[in-house]
Amino acid sequence: MKRVYFGTDGVRGPYGGPVINEAFAERLGVAAARFVSRQSHTGAQRVLIGRDTRSSGQSLMQAVSSGFASVGVDSVMLGVVPTPAVASALVRERAALGVMITASHNPASDNGIKFFSRGGVKLSDQQELEIEKLLPAEQPTIIHQRLHQLDGLRAYMDNVNQLLPANALAGWKIVLDTANGATCMTSPVVLRGLGAEVVTIGDAPDGQNINAGVGSEHPEKLAAKVLATGSRIGIAHDGDGDRCILCDEHGVVLDGDEILTILALHALKQGVLPGKTLVVTVQSNLGVDAALRDVGGRVLRTNVGDRYVVERMMLEKATLGGESSGHIVFSDISPTGDGLVAALKVLGVMLETRQPLSQLRKCLKKYPQATANFKVREKKELATLPHLPMVIQALEAEMGGYGRVLVRFSGTEAKIRLLVEGPTEEIVRKGLARIEAVVRTDLEVI
Repeated sequence: MKRVYFGTDGVRGPYGGPVINEAFAERLGVAAARFVSRQSHTGAQRVLIGRDTRSSGQSLMQAVSSGFASVGVDSVMLGVVPTPAVASALVRERAALGVMITASHNPASDNGIKFFSRGGVKLSDQQELEIEKLLPAEQPTIIHQRLHQLDGLRAYMDNVNQLLPANALAGWKIVLDTANGATCMTSPVVLRGLGAEVVTIGDAPDGQNINAGVGSEHPEKLAAKVLATGSRIGIAHDGDGDRCILCDEHGVVLDGDEILTILALHALKQGVLPGKTLVVTVQSNLGVDAALRDVGGRVLRTNVGDRYVVERMMLEKATLGGESSGHIVFSDISPTGDGLVAALKVLGVMLETRQPLSQLRKCLKKYPQATANFKVREKKELATLPHLPMVIQALEAEMGGYGRVLVRFSGTEAKIRLLVEGPTEEIVRKGLARIEAVVRTDLEVI
C-alpha cells in the first residue's frame, strides 16, 4: 500500500491547498497522536513542534497542536528553529515525537509538516503509512489547551559551539546566507561567537521572502558577495537549515558531493571514518565513488532523501552521509541533516590542513553531468512506460559502464527529474536530449 499524503520529506504542498491547510493539519495531529499512543504505554506523552519563518507556519503549528490536544497529547512549542534543532531537542527532552512545520527549500507559498521519532530520526515509510491509516474521517473536537513553550535554540547552539575551539575563526571573514529562514537566529550567532567577521545576506525574514532568490538554491548572490568582500568562504542554508552549500574564496560554488568528499577524505586520513564508508544517494556524482576508492574507502548509495541516507548509515554503523543537494549528516552529532554542523566541519578541515577551500575542492573530479526537470500532469510508473526503459538501457550500454541515466519523479513536487552522467560533455548532452525527447513522448509534460 502506497502513502497518499507523505512524500520524500513529510507532507508538503501549496498553503491553502487540499492538503496543507489548518483543517488537514488538525486531522494529521490526531493521527500522529494516535500513532504516539500506540508506540508507547508509559502514560502522558509530549511532542515538540517547531517551524520556519513562513507566515503560514504559526497557524499550522497551532492546528497540529490542537489535533494532538484532542487526543490528550501535550505539545511543547519551540517557535522558529532550524530543523536539526527539533531533532536534537527531541533527544535531549526525551519527547515522544517531533514535528517541524516547513517546506524546506520551497517558496513561501508552500508549507509542509514532517515528523521525527523519539530518537530524532525522521519516520520511516511504514511509520508514515501507519499515520495515514489513523487519519480521522471528520474534524476533531477542539478543546482549550495550555501551550507550553521551550527555548529550542540555546541548547542547540551550545552543543554546536563545541565543534571548534574557542575563537577558532578569529581573523576570518565569512559570508553567510540564511535564506531568510530559521538559521538567521543561529548560524550568525555561532560563527560570530567563534570570532569570525560575518557578512550576512538573506537575514531579514518577513514571512513571505524565505528562499526568495537567496539560500542554498540560489548561490549566485553568495558567490558575488564573497568576491566583493574578499571573504575566505561563503555558506548558504535553505529555509529550514538542514542544507549547506559552500562557496570558495574565488566565488566557485561547492555542492553536497564536494563537501562530502572533502569531509570523507579528511576523516579517512585521520582514521575516524567507521568502516571507511560514506553513504550518499543515487543522485551523487560517480566521481565521489572514484575519489574514495582511490584511498581505500567505499561509497554506498540509497534512494533520494536524507532519511534513506540515515537509515543506511544506521544499518552500516556509518557516521557520515548526505546528498548532493547539501544535506550532510554526522550521525554522531545529529540524527538528521544540519547545515551549520556541516559548515563548521568544513571550517575545521580548513583550519587543520591550512588549505583554502579552492584547494580542498580539487579532491573531487566530477564526471560530466546534464540534468533537466519538467512538470508533469501525472506521475506514472516509469517501468511501464512504452519507450523510456528501453532508451535508458540502450544509452547506458553505449557508455560501457562509464556512465548512467537516472530518471525519477520528485518526492515533493509534480516534477520528473532527468540526469545523464558519462565520460564526456558531448555524450551526456546528447544523451539528455534523447531522454528528454522520449519523456515528452511517454508523459504529459506541462
